Amino acid sequence: MSDDAIPEAAELTERARKLFSGPIDFLKSAPGLQHLPAPDAPEIAFAGRSNVGKSSLLNAITNRKGLARASNTPGRTQELNYFDVGRPPQLRLVDMPGYGFAEAPKDMVKRWRFLINDFLRGRQVLKRTLVLVDARHGLKDVDREVMEMLDKAAVSYNVVLTKGDKIKPSVLEATLEAVRAEAMKHPAAHPTMFATSSETGAGIAELRAAILEAAIL
Repeated sequence: MSDDAIPEAAELTERARKLFSGPIDFLKSAPGLQHLPAPDAPEIAFAGRSNVGKSSLLNAITNRKGLARASNTPGRTQELNYFDVGRPPQLRLVDMPGYGFAEAPKDMVKRWRFLINDFLRGRQVLKRTLVLVDARHGLKDVDREVMEMLDKAAVSYNVVLTKGDKIKPSVLEATLEAVRAEAMKHPAAHPTMFATSSETGAGIAELRAAILEAAIL
């Protein structure tokens, strides 16, 4: 990073901190594409396997304890949940249904695929998708399927490791490098990756800044 880029990065991080410390409101749940809100703000979507820690990460990013309700029941969230960041909203966070839930009925899984595939392909204000991966397990086949879906839809995405505090730093670094090497083979994958922990706050400030940067570019 150049000397000029350091102040810019610090400024962006501070802007993101202030933005996410301000008003954040639940907007609506969309069970189908006909229920999506008006495309009048840039959107950042969160995708991940069930129980990857998506709700906890959303709560950490927004400095709220209950903004996104965490659940131990795989596949409970079956709708696109929208959150406005700022008033009026400078951007929107989209909490997508967890994927890869073995306990969900087949018709529910099929409906999820249609919903997400159509949403990803057709949403012009979608600026970035964050693909959440459990740091303890690395990429699973279902993660790879979603990454390929994003590649085909030409939707830019960052891979974000969650639960980084649950493994040793050396193991986390090795997992990060392995996932990065694989992500480099995907055309829509952004080169920047993040290792985060909702418990310790590691990587959260950097991820906030990346969200803001993706939204305003």
